[in-house]
Amino acid sequence: MNLHTLYIILQQTLIITTLVIGMMMVIEFINVRTGGLWSKRLQKSPWIQILFAIIMGVIPGCLGTYTVVSLYVHRVVNFPALMAALITTTGDEAFFMFSLFPEKALLINLILIITAIIVATILQFALKNKFIGLKDKEMSFPIHENESCSHSHHHHHIVEKNIKNISFVRALLITLCLGVLTLVLSGVIDGSHHLNLLMGGASEESVIHSMESLQVTESPSHQDCGEEHHHCNHSHQVAESPSHQGCEEGHHHDHGGEADWIRIILIILFVAILIIVIVAEEHFLEEHLWQHVIKVHLPKIFFWTFGVILCLTILNNYVNIHDIIDSKPFIVLLIAILIGLIPQSGPHLIFLILFANGDLPLGIFLANCIVQDGHGALPLLAESRKAFLISKAIKVGLAIFAGIIFS
Repeated sequence: MNLHTLYIILQQTLIITTLVIGMMMVIEFINVRTGGLWSKRLQKSPWIQILFAIIMGVIPGCLGTYTVVSLYVHRVVNFPALMAALITTTGDEAFFMFSLFPEKALLINLILIITAIIVATILQFALKNKFIGLKDKEMSFPIHENESCSHSHHHHHIVEKNIKNISFVRALLITLCLGVLTLVLSGVIDGSHHLNLLMGGASEESVIHSMESLQVTESPSHQDCGEEHHHCNHSHQVAESPSHQGCEEGHHHDHGGEADWIRIILIILFVAILIIVIVAEEHFLEEHLWQHVIKVHLPKIFFWTFGVILCLTILNNYVNIHDIIDSKPFIVLLIAILIGLIPQSGPHLIFLILFANGDLPLGIFLANCIVQDGHGALPLLAESRKAFLISKAIKVGLAIFAGIIFS
């Protein structure tokens, strides 16, 4: 591994981190703005509870799951609704999924939603005690009550006030937004995905010669061009042939659309965040964006992403990951489920990247998605270990079934 490969890993890490953090900021803003949508009416209808729990579970990040767990502990929603949320959630990994493979992420979420509806319906009719493991006491983990930001109609006065009396946090966030936009527009963050080259069995030499030639799923024409590119590498030792140049141009052409699309998403995303930073109240900036998203999630996302991609790249120099998955899929399935049991966002990222790279079957990745719930179940573990263990047991059974069916 050389500096050029490390540069590719760092660039990919920046792309993923900026997309994920940007989406987190927008989701955080939406959650705050829509605070108070849920109410005591949830207690009156178990079916509305299930629908509400699914919606909360689908929301990227752990906030929706935190909400459902808190409502469950306070007996506002029942265990079937709790299971619906725990099945549909993919924690912070949802941000990565929608950043790297949005179409497949939608399919996976649809499967999780259907699974959640079936399981919650069965539990609704089968369970007599619909508040498993709960005692008559308050939970120390509070419901995330989104303090509403001011909905003043005089936005120009708000902007004028915020800019005139600009705080350090607001100035820093504006600088970060402008910095990301500058990196995107200048091409430093160019939207190209290099995961397949880094972990798809390519040698360091092919990585260097093919920086722009990554695509999560290669088309037949792309594969043909890759074969020609292999021959080009041999002739390149003497002199760079016209066919090699043509192959390079073909790669640039194939991936220009993907890179442009991701660049457009990044620009729209961070222009929206820039507007949010300018108009939002100081408390939202301090407590939600700075203390929560930037200080808590940014370092974790960056270093987990960089570490996972780096480790997989190094590992691929010694082990053919694709061959292991092909030859021992059930063992890989069990490992994916065991790691999914970890109540933390981060360890599951290895399976997400392998799936994005095309090395992991849908069934194994889906099994990992079903079992894991990010940090969402941590307060449930603290308050009711019985409910936590039963929910995990149900999810393990579902994961094994899904892993076998979809693989």
